[in-house]
Amino acid sequence: MRPEILQKLNRFREKALSYGVPSDEVERWLAAARPCATLSPRGDGPVVGRLGGPVLLPVGSPGLPPRTHLIASLDLAALPADAMTLRLPSDGRLLLIAGYVDDMPADAFGEAVHVPASTPVEEYPVISGLAPDDAWAHLEEDLRKEGELRLTYDVSLPENESLIDAAAHPHAWQLGDAWDDVRREDRQLLTPRLQIDGYSSDPHRETDLVTASAWLAAQKTGEEPRVEDWALLAQWNGVPRAGGQVYWTITKQNAAAGRFEETSVLGFFESPG
Repeated sequence: MRPEILQKLNRFREKALSYGVPSDEVERWLAAARPCATLSPRGDGPVVGRLGGPVLLPVGSPGLPPRTHLIASLDLAALPADAMTLRLPSDGRLLLIAGYVDDMPADAFGEAVHVPASTPVEEYPVISGLAPDDAWAHLEEDLRKEGELRLTYDVSLPENESLIDAAAHPHAWQLGDAWDDVRREDRQLLTPRLQIDGYSSDPHRETDLVTASAWLAAQKTGEEPRVEDWALLAQWNGVPRAGGQVYWTITKQNAAAGRFEETSVLGFFESPG
């Protein structure tokens, strides 16, 4: 692991021990650590993408459906392979698209689109279908305003209840608090941000969305869920006027093969109050 990652995990270890978590339990938790990439306008690493438009899609494509937005566009050639374990195509742009249904909070839906580097593109409009005074009407403006996404090499831990063996981790809540403290110190709980790969995070520490995606896919096919085949493609943590969590998940095989039409999108938007 990179020195800054080891230092971060050491800070977590010290904080968890200070909360009274036994050393052997802390080490069991740390053994499950996974690398990930955190992308944020607040980062200080190289630029690897941007939030919001312009919406550059292959010439002749139907464009974005109404009530969806380009949340982020990632430059796959600029995203270093050693920042994560998930294998992605090495060129082109990955567009992360999401929309919402219902209201406060709004359930998310969407897609991921890979545009290879050699593909001719043109700019398409965002059709919000919303009145100017609608609470959601400013999402596109807010995304564009946030701008460039910068890379931070990062690490994640399995803080959601659905991933935790209660017998092995009776101090799971204290471990989660210690991890939140460390991330807050690093300003990585602030919005907006994207996480690529690693564990999904839930503000209530309840549901792992990668596991949920595997189960939903299995229900469609009637097969047994294979959670180990699935990965977190990206998690988006809001913008100031429209928060929430949106998760793009995919099987590792489909990600490596560039079959992003098989991406599952789950989560929610929070309307401005």
